[in-house]
Amino acid sequence: MRAIIILVCIAALVAGCGESSLATGKTRVVAAFYPLAFAAQKIGGAKVEVLNLTPAGAEPHDLEVTPSTVRELRGADLALLLGHGFQPQLEKAAGGSDSVLLLLDTPGLQRYSNGDPHVWLDPVRFSLIVKRIGSALHAPGPTQRLVAQLQVLDREYRRGLAHCVRREIVTSHEAFAYLGERYGLHQVAITGLTPEAEPSPRDLQDVISIVRNTHATTIFFETLVSPRIAETVAHETGAKTAVLNPIEGLKPDEVKAGKNYFTVMRSNLAHLRAALGCR
Repeated sequence: MRAIIILVCIAALVAGCGESSLATGKTRVVAAFYPLAFAAQKIGGAKVEVLNLTPAGAEPHDLEVTPSTVRELRGADLALLLGHGFQPQLEKAAGGSDSVLLLLDTPGLQRYSNGDPHVWLDPVRFSLIVKRIGSALHAPGPTQRLVAQLQVLDREYRRGLAHCVRREIVTSHEAFAYLGERYGLHQVAITGLTPEAEPSPRDLQDVISIVRNTHATTIFFETLVSPRIAETVAHETGAKTAVLNPIEGLKPDEVKAGKNYFTVMRSNLAHLRAALGCR
């Protein structure tokens, strides 16, 4: 059924594509989800028109391809996708044009073999993606400035997490392995890479045992999915809950408040420091 929907969407291209970049004078960039859209906008500034295909408040794994989505992808000067099955319908709809960048193919990322896509939560790895986007947009100056900001963020994390009572982070979703590896933390995930997955009773009991044995004080949940499972573990162990945001997208109220990748990453750092007893 999904294949049929994608074929129908592609056929709909005969109805016309989006507004040409020649008409606006700007490079039209279509990004699959928030971190890629953020990087493109920061690098391109007023010279680009960036469309984030995943609306604010939506989970990028849940994005459905429509005829409009395909028109935007095929009409863009540059399409930014993560690739490797993160949003498979988008990847099929985008095709193999030279204007499509699959950013998990960026050299040097040293990705995990389990398919974990959350490389943007490590500022060092995200810098590599930023450089590739900057190269595609022919904007070396803004790219260097964004990379410098990520280097500052990396130093803040290194200092902030250097001296902590605990090193285990208990999360509702297995999204923080790259961040954990970078800063010497051990992730204990209640569910796997798919945020909507339900843990088995055995898995849930294993996590509860780890929380008790490590004296973890906080169970982390994220903003775009239900906190129910994290709350269950917290209730069973006497721990509290707090947000650790994987930044797959922002909620509408976060957008309205002016939050962005850097403000959310710094909020994550503050929550980690509180949970781990860092000084």
